[in-house]
This record gives sequence, C-alpha cells and structure tokens, in this order.
Amino acid sequence: MIPPVTSLVKYDNPKIKSTHDPPAQQQQQGVISPTKTKASATETQKLKETDEILSAILPPREWQESGQLWVQPVSSTPATRMEVLGLKELLDTRIQQRQARETGICPVRRELYSQCFDEIIRQVTIECSERGLLLLRVRDEIKMTLQAYQTLYESSVAFGMRKALQSEQGKSDMKERIVELEEEVKQQEKMVADWKNKYEALEKREAERRVADQTKHQEEMQFAKRTNQQLKTQLEGIIAPNKK
Repeated sequence: MIPPVTSLVKYDNPKIKSTHDPPAQQQQQGVISPTKTKASATETQKLKETDEILSAILPPREWQESGQLWVQPVSSTPATRMEVLGLKELLDTRIQQRQARETGICPVRRELYSQCFDEIIRQVTIECSERGLLLLRVRDEIKMTLQAYQTLYESSVAFGMRKALQSEQGKSDMKERIVELEEEVKQQEKMVADWKNKYEALEKREAERRVADQTKHQEEMQFAKRTNQQLKTQLEGIIAPNKK
C-alpha cells in the first residue's frame, strides 16, 4: 500500500499503529480533584463518543510504509471560520488544478465535492453529533441515488449496444434478403419479357392468319361472283333464242 493522496478532509498527523497504546486515563499525571475528575470524565466520554462517530463516518486511512502500518484518523479539532473560507478556496483551486468540467458528468468534480461534503460533515459532527449523523444519512442517500442512476445508465448502454448489434445483424440479413428479392424480381421480369414476346409473336401470327383468311375469302367471293356472272350470262344466252 502507498500513502493516501491529499484530500479536502482534514486529518490528524499519521502515526504508527500499535496495539499497546496506553489508555488516555493512564497517560494523565498528577493529582486531580474529584470535581475536576468528574467534569474531565464527562468531557472525555463526550470526546470519545465524538471520535467514535467520526471514525464510523470517516474511517481512518491506513497504509504500510517501511514495513510498518501507519494510521491517520480524521481530525477532531473544530474548524474556525477562516478554515471554512480556506476550504472554499482550496476546493476552487483543486477544481482548476485537476481541470474538472464545469458542466455535465465529471468524475473529478464529483470526487472533489464529495470530499468537501465529507469535511463539512466532519466539522458539523464535532459541534453536534446528531446533526452530523443526519448529514451522513443525506450523503449515503445521495450516493445510493447516484449509484442507481449509474446502474441504470450502464444497463441502458448495454441495452443500446445489444439493440445496435441486433440491428446490424438484422441489417445484414435484410441486405441478403434484398439481394435475393432483386434476383427474384429479375427472374420474374425475364419471365414477363419472355411471355410478352410469345404473346406478341402469337398475336402477329394470328393477325397474319386473319389477313390470309380475309384475302382467301375475298378471292373466293370474287371467284364465286365471276362464276355466277358467267353462269348468268350463259343462262341468258340459252333463254334468249327460245323467246324468239
């Protein structure tokens, strides 16, 4: 593990983690009056509860260096007005240094504002632990909402990718189907052209046959008329002498 990066959250100085740290009561020296002891015990208990809440809200950072385990808990020192103003300036500076986006989705900006919100929770918790726990609840709710939106976004992207792949596959199938249909249309057009040629040839033959039949019929009629005229002439020639 490597030492943690700089955060907007205020931490105490790191120290080597040891399981043999003496309790705070044993570190105190000198004789203390009962009244002061009672007040000090109450204050110590309150500070201990605050430290426990801070540790639960913002767990200490731990890392190994030179074979030793280092721990760095969050600071339990109340923040002054100047420190709050300095936090605002530091936030603006970090945003510029890390070139965070001003609008849209930006993981860098989200990380910096999350650190700033954690620092505010730390400051509020020191003054009022109940208020700090309420802010913790708000922070967790915001994180769950963001995670839900992120999960929804990832699901939407995956769904879109699947639909895009399906559409590409469908497009390929449609292209193949279009080629098949175009080939079928060409074959049908060729068949139509063949039948049209056959129809035109048949109609041409029928027209020629009708013309031939009409011509033959006209010739037969002319022949019949001439024959009739000849017979009539012969008949008149036969009948005329008999009248005389």
